[in-house]
Amino acid sequence: MTFSNFLVGCLRTALMTSALLWAGWVHAETVLRVLTWPGYADPDVVSAFEKKTGARLEVTFVNTDDELWSRLSTNNGGDFDVFAVNTAELQRYIDKGLSAPLDLASIPNQARQLPRFRDIAAIPGLMRGKRLYAIPFTYAEMGLIYNRKLVKQEPASMEAMWDPQYRGKVLAYSGSVHNFSVAAMLDGSKNPFRLSADELRAASRRLVGLRRNVLAFYSSPEEAVQLYLGNDVALVFANFGTQQLQALRAAGADVGYVVPKQGVLAWLDCWSVTGRARSPQLAAQWIDMTLQADVSARFSERHGLANTVTATSLSNASDKLTWLEPAEDADKRHALWTRILSGDVLQKF
Repeated sequence: MTFSNFLVGCLRTALMTSALLWAGWVHAETVLRVLTWPGYADPDVVSAFEKKTGARLEVTFVNTDDELWSRLSTNNGGDFDVFAVNTAELQRYIDKGLSAPLDLASIPNQARQLPRFRDIAAIPGLMRGKRLYAIPFTYAEMGLIYNRKLVKQEPASMEAMWDPQYRGKVLAYSGSVHNFSVAAMLDGSKNPFRLSADELRAASRRLVGLRRNVLAFYSSPEEAVQLYLGNDVALVFANFGTQQLQALRAAGADVGYVVPKQGVLAWLDCWSVTGRARSPQLAAQWIDMTLQADVSARFSERHGLANTVTATSLSNASDKLTWLEPAEDADKRHALWTRILSGDVLQKF
C-alpha cells in the first residue's frame, strides 16, 4: 500500500465515522419527548406528526397532577420537551423554570381557536407579565356521575358523596389539590384556591369523612371504569368530566351526569414547552398540529372532552363553572392528603 493510498483510506474512515456521529446527533435532535395525559397523543396523531416532520415522538402518560410534577421536576425538566398542564398548575412550573415562553408566530393555528380561548390575556394562569407560557387545548367541568339503578333521584349537590347511604359506593379522584377545593366550596369558602389555615383544617376533616364513604380513589378514566364495572358504585366524582361519562357509557353502564346548581370546578388543559426543550420549534409544531380543526374535532369525538377549536355539544359556557386557579400551597395540600389516605382520624386535624 502506498502512502497516498494509506492517507485516502484514513480520510475515508474519518469521513464515515464523522457521518455516523452526525447521523446520531441529528437523530437525537429529531426526537420530541411529550409528557401528557391519556388521549392527548393518540397513535394516529403521533404517526401523522412523525410523517410530516420526520421526527420521532416519545410519549409518556401521567394520570395525576402530582405525577406530572414529579416527572417534570426530575432532572429540572430535561427529560421532556413539551407537556400538557392545567392552568391552575402552570404557574409553579414557570416559577421553577420548567416552562418556557412561547412565540405565537410559531403556532399559527392559535388564531383559529374559539374566541374565548384566543383572548389569552383574559384566561387566568396563562401568562407571566407579558409573556405567554401555554396554549389552551381542552377543558371539562368536574361533575358528578351517578348510577341510575342505585341513585333514583338526580343528585342536587356534590354533598351527595358524603351521604351515609352511599358508604362504600363512591369513587373519588386520587389527586390532592382538587379535593381540598371541592371540600372548601361545600363549606362555603369564598375562594377555594386560597384557603387559610383554619379552612385547610376544616377541609381536611371533611375529606376524612369522604374517605369513609369511598370504595376507591382512582387515577385515570380507565381505572374508574374498571372499578365501576366490578363493584356496586353509586357515585363517581368525575375529575375528567364528560370523558369519564363517555367511557362508562361505552362500557355499557347506565349512568347519568349532573353539574350541581351550586357550581363545580372546571379545568383547562394547555400545552407548554419545557425550559430545557431540545427543539422548541419542533415542540411548537406539535402544539400547532393538535390545534388543527380535524384533529381537535376527532379528539372530542373519541374522548368526550370539549376542545378549544371547534364548538361541540360538549362545549360548556355555563356560569356554574369555577375555573381552577393555583392553590395557596400545593405541597401542603399534598402532605395533608397523604395523611388522609393513610388513615389519620379527625382528631389529628
